[in-house]
Amino acid sequence: MTRAVLTLNAGSSSLKVALFPAQGDRSLATGQADAIGPEGTLKLKGPFGQPLEAAPGDLGSHGGAMRTVIDSLRVEYPDLALLSVGHRVVHGGDAFAAPVTVTPDILTTLEKLSPFAPLHQPHNLAGIRAATEAYPGVPQVACFDTAFHRSHPWVNDAFALPRALYDEGVRRYGFHGLSYDYVSGELARTAPHLAAGRLVVAHLGNGASMCAIQNGRSIASTMGFSALDGLPMGTRSGQVDPGVLLYLMDQKGMTAAQISDLLYRQSGLLGLSGLSNDMRTLEAAGTPEATQAIDYFVFRCQREVGAMAAALGGIDALVFCGGIGENSRMIRARICERLGWMGIEIDHALNAANGPVISSDLARTTVMVLPTNEELVIARAARAAVGISERTAA
Repeated sequence: MTRAVLTLNAGSSSLKVALFPAQGDRSLATGQADAIGPEGTLKLKGPFGQPLEAAPGDLGSHGGAMRTVIDSLRVEYPDLALLSVGHRVVHGGDAFAAPVTVTPDILTTLEKLSPFAPLHQPHNLAGIRAATEAYPGVPQVACFDTAFHRSHPWVNDAFALPRALYDEGVRRYGFHGLSYDYVSGELARTAPHLAAGRLVVAHLGNGASMCAIQNGRSIASTMGFSALDGLPMGTRSGQVDPGVLLYLMDQKGMTAAQISDLLYRQSGLLGLSGLSNDMRTLEAAGTPEATQAIDYFVFRCQREVGAMAAALGGIDALVFCGGIGENSRMIRARICERLGWMGIEIDHALNAANGPVISSDLARTTVMVLPTNEELVIARAARAAVGISERTAA
């Protein structure tokens, strides 16, 4: 019998999945359903990256996609016994600082947070409902992108707004917590002297943020009330003067929905370049606009590394992760080239090899590249929910 846990990351029209054994860190299968609806597609890979054949099924809804995924996995693993399902949930508010097994009451609480993450939370919760319907009796475990940041000092959570708004939940939450949880855990295992110190972790991808971590605890994050704040991203704006939003409403007559679409889908690298949200495309394009988009991204990253180091009172290591952070040697080099005053100096040969350590022997501050694995964090939480500890699973 193949005893396993399933991890799900449900988006508006996609479903990212991974199947992990009850023991061990190597996934048995990974996959993604895209364009869920009449034109839905499903691609699956085995433990060594080999393609797996998708079973015929209904990709018209998240529930149908989920059943199709399991039907496909059962072809590869006919004796599959699903122990639990772990879900990425973007927003846990200030109530959840750790994964939880979902109950009807918890689901109601999470629904109330949907206005805080309107483009993510409803789809995450739809994934939980679909999995509950497809697999009644199998524990559903919610893992929160915000949970890792609940250790922030008050000054890093508050806005200078009337306190009543803070009490209502208008505060900084921070996101990408599953990624930061994985990175800090891996460093605790492989480089405990660094994990016990002052880290700035740069999760750079289509979504991008940085986190200041001290002795394994989040101290500050570039993302705040929403996943819009901080660094520019693929299509998201990053930090914007709130006066700009007032101008767009008062002078341009834009509605909240139009501004939301502008900030989430039309801005960032795509908006600046007028070309693409993909850093690889921009690096190859060579147009003035693409160059300016890259320049802006690099500048904001440099600025935020300094801000995170200031929140920590210094820096012992800078760690890159995420699609851009793990793969773009040019972006890493450009970010680091103006940070020599922080003791940061990279070895270009090591950087070209993508690490794991890319700092020079003479650098005072260690610079690393560490591929993140949010799915494994979720899988570990899903195992724990059914009594499988990592010590047992080792």
